[in-house]
Amino acid sequence: MSLFKVFETAGSAMSAQTIRMNVTSSNLANAGSVSGDPERVYRAKQPVFASFRDALNNEDGAVGVRLEGIIESSAPLATRYQPDHPEADADGNVFVSNVNTVEEMVNMISASRSYKNNVEIINTTKDLLTQTLSLGR
Repeated sequence: MSLFKVFETAGSAMSAQTIRMNVTSSNLANAGSVSGDPERVYRAKQPVFASFRDALNNEDGAVGVRLEGIIESSAPLATRYQPDHPEADADGNVFVSNVNTVEEMVNMISASRSYKNNVEIINTTKDLLTQTLSLGR
């Protein structure tokens, strides 16, 4: 494996973590949303990435992280009795998003640290390549 492939692998991982942070940001922004219709309330979303084995077996030989899709959480929605709410249903209930803000903050911190680790990988590889090239002087 060429040392230059490290840049591709770390770059795809950084891209994956960017997607993860964007999805988490969207979840946090919609954490308090409510609706009188359980089909219209915001549901937490999570990105799904290809497994390492799947990434190794792709046809072009490149190793990296690949987004498979973004799925909605199947966690149950909370229900609040608020008959004065403008979106309350006929029974006076509103449905609250199933976003868990604590889990989302942990996700954000984890994605941020993973991104930072990949930046360090790129910088270390760059330094190693620079030192290798300077050996010929």
